[in-house]
Amino acid sequence: MIPPVIHEDAARGIRLLLLDVDGVLTDGRLYYGNGGEEIKAFHVRDGLGITLLHRAGVETGIVSGRADACVRRRAEELGISLVVLGEQRKGIAVKRIMAERGLPREAVAFLGDDVNDLPALSEVGVPIAVADAHPDVMSFARYTTRAAGGCGAVREVADAILGVGQALGEEEAP
Repeated sequence: MIPPVIHEDAARGIRLLLLDVDGVLTDGRLYYGNGGEEIKAFHVRDGLGITLLHRAGVETGIVSGRADACVRRRAEELGISLVVLGEQRKGIAVKRIMAERGLPREAVAFLGDDVNDLPALSEVGVPIAVADAHPDVMSFARYTTRAAGGCGAVREVADAILGVGQALGEEEAP
């Protein structure tokens, strides 16, 4: 059995999962169409993981330094109402979100990939890096996904929070 990404005790207490976008919900590459519009690719399994978290009563949110219409659209599709875009001071935004919701650090996880996420990661009780994160983020985070950003890393975290990996590991394969 592959061990869960997040220790069971930490995962059990998470009530809010906050996500960066570029390099976490996407693979970090930026595409521009001929008309100048930005195009991003989102992994469908990450979306299902977010949906499953919502069904289990775990809230999700996005905190991104960029303000892209396609991110807002994806958030709407997934029912993510907590969306902070164009925020360069992510740590302050995360601290404000936790205060508004009355959540202690231990109840909040942040999934990031680069040094601009460090202030946000330092505010939460469960800091997580994607597998291909910047080395400074990897050394700071308490947990690291096996999947790279945009390649199912969010789903991996969702499964760990929901205990899916452990449940699947206990069953025999069909």
